[in-house]
Amino acid sequence: MSESEKISLWQRPIASLDGVGAKLSEKLEALVGGKTLFDLVCHWPVRWTDRGVQPSIELARFGEIQTIRGVVQHFDTAPRGSKVQKIRLVDETGFLTLVFFNARSDYLRRQYPVGEAMVVSGHVEDFHGQKQMTHPDYAVTSDKAHLIPSVEPVYHLTAGITNRRLHGFIHQALNRLPDLQEWLQSDLLMREHWPGFKEALSSIHLPDEIDMEQFGRSRKRLAYDECFARSLTFRSIRQATTQTDAPRLSVSDEEFDKLKESFPYPLTGAQIRASGEIRSDMSQISAMQRMLQGDVGSGKTSVAAIAAFVAAKSGYQVAVMAPTEVLARQLFAGLNELLTPLGVKCECLSGRDKGKKRTAILDRLATGEIEVMCGTHALFQDQVEFQKLGLVVIDEQHRFGVNDRAKLTTKAVMPHLLIMSATPIPRSLAMTVFGDVDLSILDEKPPGRKPVDTRALPFSRLEEVMSGVIRAVERGEQIFWVCPTVDSEDDNNSAILRHSMLSELLPGKAGLVHGRLQASEKDEALELFRTGKHQVLVATTVIEVGVDVPNATVMVIEGAERFGLAQLHQLRGRVGRGSKPSYCLLLFNPPLGETAKKRLNILRDSQDGFEIAEMDFKLRGPGDILGLAQSGLPDFRFVDLTQDQNLLDISRRHADYEFEKGGGFDPKLVSLLSLLGQSDIIRPQA
Repeated sequence: MSESEKISLWQRPIASLDGVGAKLSEKLEALVGGKTLFDLVCHWPVRWTDRGVQPSIELARFGEIQTIRGVVQHFDTAPRGSKVQKIRLVDETGFLTLVFFNARSDYLRRQYPVGEAMVVSGHVEDFHGQKQMTHPDYAVTSDKAHLIPSVEPVYHLTAGITNRRLHGFIHQALNRLPDLQEWLQSDLLMREHWPGFKEALSSIHLPDEIDMEQFGRSRKRLAYDECFARSLTFRSIRQATTQTDAPRLSVSDEEFDKLKESFPYPLTGAQIRASGEIRSDMSQISAMQRMLQGDVGSGKTSVAAIAAFVAAKSGYQVAVMAPTEVLARQLFAGLNELLTPLGVKCECLSGRDKGKKRTAILDRLATGEIEVMCGTHALFQDQVEFQKLGLVVIDEQHRFGVNDRAKLTTKAVMPHLLIMSATPIPRSLAMTVFGDVDLSILDEKPPGRKPVDTRALPFSRLEEVMSGVIRAVERGEQIFWVCPTVDSEDDNNSAILRHSMLSELLPGKAGLVHGRLQASEKDEALELFRTGKHQVLVATTVIEVGVDVPNATVMVIEGAERFGLAQLHQLRGRVGRGSKPSYCLLLFNPPLGETAKKRLNILRDSQDGFEIAEMDFKLRGPGDILGLAQSGLPDFRFVDLTQDQNLLDISRRHADYEFEKGGGFDPKLVSLLSLLGQSDIIRPQA
């Protein structure tokens, strides 16, 4: 079998597994963040459970998951009206009571025949000094004990998928997947004692024993693959930008001064500094690759407007891309307000634009009439043609893959690229994480921006908070109410529950938005709130970044202890954008752990996103292997930035070596990049 055929097996859909239908496939894809078998087997366990068989019932420990061998001695018939069934399992040292609720007795008798030797595995409880196990996780006859894994990985799950079922699908996938040709150098593998690629995945999903050192080595190996693929991608993009000249885009100092004077507010020193760096880059024949990083409210849109003005006045077009339609239209509104008075024609295109309207927009873009085009992913569709694209601006860039950015830059021979992020990242990490880009930081806020009064309150004060929300609504103000989950029977902090309560108190005034809604439904809910038709918006973290509603004065965050520090700061940034005093209320569920307490105290005491990002980085421990989503950093599967910065550094040097040694691009590395979904932007060396 060729290497490309092997890769294609790793890229087969999850739905190709036995027992996975269309609906289950959708759930699994949403859970693991992808559609392929590779995505499935990269779903990392949260922890591992030891299910090795205990020597005897007497030695089984209370409060732990235990696997116990015994003989079914007795079946208790439930009294009339009782929902409890009990079965006694015995060995020579004692007995264990198995407890079942709402189970049919005829089913239990078939599963646990009296006199049968059985092996059960589950949580052992202390019931008046006696050992008890409620609804065992596993129950098999003694001759099938091998069906219970000696070590069972425990995963993040979603509704409708049990841990046992998910582990079974991962096991099935690994059995089908072939070994791949090694792409790492043998001396690196030997020095670090790293296993092969598939061996590393198998060791974490199908271990024979709990060996944290081995798990650590396997994760490091997979993390290095991820770093290496990223470094190769950035190195390839950098090489491509030096092979073709970019357009020189510039305006005179006099024109730039007129532009600044036309703004309705004075620019901060940081905005002027960043604008100067961008103008300098755009005036060169090597394409700009610059990130504009700024805290919420630091004025990134104004700097983007300056870059767009320079490009338009130089005779070139600008593409401005945002991850959602709401953010795209919001960016368009800001840029249009600043640039239209200066004679720059702006437009917005999204998936919602259909028929004649869409055709008319595309025609005007192709002829060059539209100089600044804002939009979503719709901008890099094949039918979207620019006459003379010179600058690409991408907002909230961590929401887009490297491939997405590359597709948009193919709309021109070699456009300049400005990527923006409102997520403060520790300065020590920014260059390492985002590769070979230059960095401009907006570390000042425009004058007049008031700090948000931040308070941490126990959940017991919920009624007080609701009363305050009602008073704010009566004053004509708007409120964000963020919950950690969409809906759960066991979760008092769910968005659907809170929306139901607020809808009763404020009929017709409360909207709801969460990740399970269709994109059009989310956009509609956000638009109703943005335009003031709804005064309260109950949401999950889909509103974390970018939604701009100046009339919003209160941000309530339920279950605040469950959010990351940087994420809490991003949410707080949705309020305090107008002239009225604003508040962020952090509702927590006591008792708070030490880390959660520190996190809330830091947020209460600081408004500086960069300071908060540094503290967040220090607080997040190495056990948080995949905890990157909370901080807005790129979605790594295996890399833990609290301990893997050296891997990023080594992989960057490794990538440079691969490109500089000549002789063409190593096919083994193409395999790596194909697997990680980045092959389409790797350009083979001449």
